Amino acid sequence: MVARAQPDRKQLPLVLLRLLCLLPTGLPVRSVDFTRGTDNITVRQGDTAILRCYVEDRSSKVAWLNRSGIIFAGEDKWSLDPRVELEKRNPLEYSLRIQKVDVYDEGSYTCSVQTQHHPKTSQVYLIVQVPPKISNISSDITVNEGSNVTLVCMANGRPEPVITWRHLTPTGREFEGEEEYLEILGITREQSGKYECKAANEVASADVKQVRVTVNYPPTITESKSNEAATGRQALLRCEASAVPTPDFEWYRDDTRINSANGLEIKSTGSQSLLMVANVTEEHYGNYTCVAANKLGVTNASLYLYSKYGRGEREFPMPGPKLELDLDHTLLLPPEIDCSRMTHSHQWTHKHKSDLGLYSCDSPKLN
Repeated sequence: MVARAQPDRKQLPLVLLRLLCLLPTGLPVRSVDFTRGTDNITVRQGDTAILRCYVEDRSSKVAWLNRSGIIFAGEDKWSLDPRVELEKRNPLEYSLRIQKVDVYDEGSYTCSVQTQHHPKTSQVYLIVQVPPKISNISSDITVNEGSNVTLVCMANGRPEPVITWRHLTPTGREFEGEEEYLEILGITREQSGKYECKAANEVASADVKQVRVTVNYPPTITESKSNEAATGRQALLRCEASAVPTPDFEWYRDDTRINSANGLEIKSTGSQSLLMVANVTEEHYGNYTCVAANKLGVTNASLYLYSKYGRGEREFPMPGPKLELDLDHTLLLPPEIDCSRMTHSHQWTHKHKSDLGLYSCDSPKLN
């Protein structure tokens, strides 16, 4: 609160008494109960504060002052602050109005009234409450797994805000306390993600901000899926790895690195890599190695491409995925197919409904 040409603080009572003596003499006041202690008025920052004071007679001599000096003496305004004015809803009221209250307005205010014998004063202590506001929070950070991490969240407010940290996961753990620091010792990959800092007091809604923690860790194979396929068909081998940063993939057959060529194609996206064979031949069957690597480490897994049929078994082209025959009809197979192990014949006869089903033929001649 700014005042003009204020006298020395030690001289304020004397100056005030002189000012009051210059005003017309009036009757004693009945206003505030001067035998009570200091009254407290609580106002939120930005609101309007009204400090009440009443006199018994409008000719009474009265003034307002605070720790900075005289604000009003009678009707004469000493303060240069445009937010401050008198509120007089009736002739006996001498209240002080402070608009858009701020923290520097907090403190003791005195309403002083001159009686017939000596001045009497009533004190009001203005308490300014401030909503919580986060003033500083850690920036997003990236660390390696196993490192120690300290997150900082500082907030202002009156009363002092309570700081709450929370890891934003479906079962996020909360870390409550009045400390601005959250320490995570030996951080793990499961502790990566967003952390929320909340500053709260009873004045207004909490202020909330977030910081992201990224945890780097070496690759781990999470899935390596072998497959089976018949010759002449397509085949697919899939390899997945968990890692931060995202891993790079390579494929090997024996000790030879595989490239996308000669009917083989590699597609890697994010944490997954696919090895595709366009047209399977006997040479494609066997063991493959998937390698996943990032700057923190490397890992691998073995996958197998199997023949869809066991030794001596083959698939033969048919008119469709199934054959429908009337009863007593016979299915004739090519003469080069020896099915003697199963039927002692080159034909299968559909005699009964129980003959329905899937048939296979073991042909040693094709081994």
